[in-house]
Amino acid sequence: MSMFTYTEIILGVMVVVYVVVKIFKLSTELSMFAAAIAGGLAGGYWIPVRHIAEGAATYLDINLIFITATFFMNILKESGGIAFVVRGIIKKFHGNRALLLVLLTIILLIPGALTGAGSVTVLITGGMVGVVLNYMGISRAKTAAIVFIIAGLSAAAPPVSLWAMMTAAGVNMPYVGFFFPLLIPCVIGSLLTIFILGWKGTQTDVKKALEELPEAPEKMNWFRVILPFVVFLFLIFMGRKWPHSTPIIGLPLMFLFSALTSLILSPKKLDVFKISRDTIEQLLPLIGTLTCAGILVQIMTLTGVRGLLAVTSVTLPVMVVFASLFWLMPVSEAVLMWGAAPVIGVPLVLLFNTIGLNPIVALAGMSVIWPLGDALPPTAIIGRLTVDIVEYKESYAKFLKCCIVPSIIIMIIGTLMVIYSSKLSFLTGL
Repeated sequence: MSMFTYTEIILGVMVVVYVVVKIFKLSTELSMFAAAIAGGLAGGYWIPVRHIAEGAATYLDINLIFITATFFMNILKESGGIAFVVRGIIKKFHGNRALLLVLLTIILLIPGALTGAGSVTVLITGGMVGVVLNYMGISRAKTAAIVFIIAGLSAAAPPVSLWAMMTAAGVNMPYVGFFFPLLIPCVIGSLLTIFILGWKGTQTDVKKALEELPEAPEKMNWFRVILPFVVFLFLIFMGRKWPHSTPIIGLPLMFLFSALTSLILSPKKLDVFKISRDTIEQLLPLIGTLTCAGILVQIMTLTGVRGLLAVTSVTLPVMVVFASLFWLMPVSEAVLMWGAAPVIGVPLVLLFNTIGLNPIVALAGMSVIWPLGDALPPTAIIGRLTVDIVEYKESYAKFLKCCIVPSIIIMIIGTLMVIYSSKLSFLTGL
């Protein structure tokens, strides 16, 4: 038996076990873990405890970023900062529909961009923005589509882009130079989405919207909202301006400093321990997925399956790869969720680098497409969460139908970024 045949059998066993476990309606995390164990057994390694432990710790740093960033956003939300911003925007700009849509887009982009999780955007600002969109005469189906797509793009946006970070880690590529290659398509895609789906409607019913939105504390003001972000940006600026004189504290500690600032400035007393528990509970599915994805990738590396996928990808005709990005990215995300980045993204980035494309811009293009799969079965975690948060009660298929046009545009943008990544390489130096 040849080496390739042996590795293909192991891959087949892993795929079959994953599908069987999903048929029994167990979670994606357990399905990935079961596939990893089956791969170890099929490869003759039995249950490789050391590799399981190493794989579980692969994305520990990314998990810390998610936890601390989400904790910061939850502190800001519980202090009344998010409600203050949304209420202030709708009071001041309700007469200018275009500007109001732009500002609502920014509100949706910030939580996911800072935390790397679209679910955080949905939970923290999705509900309130959904209320405003409903009272602008936008149907709940379109509202859900707007919140979902922009939440997904917020997760792909810098500074924390999960798919880009995981794939870059898999190819030993520094997470540097991604800011503008990720920011520009995410902002363009978000604005196109909200204007395509939300431009037609009625005049904003300010009174009813304000009645339904949560109240902000009387002492809350723009200074209390903005200063925590200023602290975060200043810490980043210090590290870049004076790299040899500034201690390396990392993003998790930066977010904790911002959270502490928000806590001190809060106009009302906050239960920090309750917010901490809620943060972990909120992120538990994401942390579980990253942990199991790390184990799966580690076992795939051990058994040679990862190498097989890499070799297969590199030997595929380039035009076939380009043509498959439209469906491969969303489908892989729907099946493996964030685990699609190290499993699918790593061999593709290696291929693009081999043929002379810019790996950073190409990876940014793929990262823009991946989040669209979070509304597709069998997982559809972010899609179903969005539907619940905006209180959309009709057919899930109708919600997906509203997502089609913006999704096609975003997939075209992402694919063109991959194809012309070498010509767009100037974005990495901005």
